[in-house]
Amino acid sequence: MIKNTRLLYKFEKNQLKVESLSYPEALKIFEALWQEANTLGVLPSKDPMEGIEIKIKITKILKSCSRNS
Repeated sequence: MIKNTRLLYKFEKNQLKVESLSYPEALKIFEALWQEANTLGVLPSKDPMEGIEIKIKITKILKSCSRNS
């Protein structure tokens, strides 16, 4: 669990400066991840609507939490 969100935000911002990727580098990583997902049989999804009910429930819960905090 993240206790100090400001520290995490500063860390992420610094990492973006230090480890910035060019578009071709980012695309190469994306393509490798896509290929791995295909190899594992995870993507592309045979039924894109599969599990949508769960995703909607999670979204509603997260939205209610963000309103309460």
